[in-house]
Amino acid sequence: MASLPAHIGAAPGNLPPNVCQLPRTGQLAALLTGLRNKETSRGAFVFYADRVNRLLVEEGLNHLPVLEKTVTTPTGLEYQGVDFEGKICGVSIMRAGESMEAGLRECCRAVRIGKILIQRDEETAQAKLFYAKLPDDIANRYCLLLDPMLATGGSAIKAIEVLLDHGVPQERIIFLNLVSCPEGLKAMYDAYPQVKIVTAWVDEALNEHKYIVPGLGDFGDRYFTSS
Repeated sequence: MASLPAHIGAAPGNLPPNVCQLPRTGQLAALLTGLRNKETSRGAFVFYADRVNRLLVEEGLNHLPVLEKTVTTPTGLEYQGVDFEGKICGVSIMRAGESMEAGLRECCRAVRIGKILIQRDEETAQAKLFYAKLPDDIANRYCLLLDPMLATGGSAIKAIEVLLDHGVPQERIIFLNLVSCPEGLKAMYDAYPQVKIVTAWVDEALNEHKYIVPGLGDFGDRYFTSS
């Protein structure tokens, strides 16, 4: 396998134990480079993002528990395999999280998907819940929480609080995220250490304006808005 430049190939160390990073392969680094480029067209941005989102969903599914299952093959022989232990659902944090729904549907046919809208309260500067539409039986499902950017962690933490209020245990929540930063990962671990985080890339830090650097801009605007 070809090696990456040292400044790209070396993933940050000392991350919380609940964090799983995708391997820093040449393919992933190239996709992220395309996403970061301010000259990338909307169509190309969507293409790159969808590819990374598919990788995230596939890795997220690897962290779900399975049970043994025996089936009969077309040759008439039995095969001892596995199946997922329980039902799955996706929950997207609007609007950027909705970009990850297609990748989930490609991997899990007919999967149920809920939505949560969280915005910053201008008076308190805290994340505030504005809307939640979740499956009625969500307490009995494993939840893949979808949001491509993790900066301070405020929105994700609030979304997890909503899931907990609906009866979902921490250990049944997997947060899928495209670009994160050490500050946001630490905040989430401090709040909910049993929630598994699967992130494609950990960036350097937050700047003084609480933006991820080097980052890739406003993900929702670049994904959904025609240029």
